[in-house]
Amino acid sequence: MTFLENKKARFDYEIMDKYETGIELLGLEVKSIRAKHGKIEGSFIVNSGNEVFLLGADIPAYQPKNAPSDFDSARSRRILISKREAREIFSNKTKGLTVIPLSVYNKGRKIKIEIAVCRSKKKHDKRESIKKRETDREIRRTLKTQK
Repeated sequence: MTFLENKKARFDYEIMDKYETGIELLGLEVKSIRAKHGKIEGSFIVNSGNEVFLLGADIPAYQPKNAPSDFDSARSRRILISKREAREIFSNKTKGLTVIPLSVYNKGRKIKIEIAVCRSKKKHDKRESIKKRETDREIRRTLKTQK
């Protein structure tokens, strides 16, 4: 079951590779994600030393009045990924590419995050995506009216 999704990612970026990783959360953040609160649009993944972090994601407390006074909903969260995968993602061949989260979902009892290595789309690529989406919509409409 998908809890959070970065809907603009497939429009703004050309996705090269996808990876499934874990994310380190507090208990009140887990409950909040399962209630589908929070947003990952505009967030990104960075490599800091030997660890990988998610920056810019906003995951509020499940019950804000019961949250600790020093709780920060926009704090950086550690991504649980193997060192081999981290080296692969942040290698020299991926210079100029962005690593972003695509979705947050559960796998059994665990909360997982799908991350992707992406290249930003140019303006003309976005226009092509819009044209393709509109033509597909028109085709579906005409097929629906013919039935």
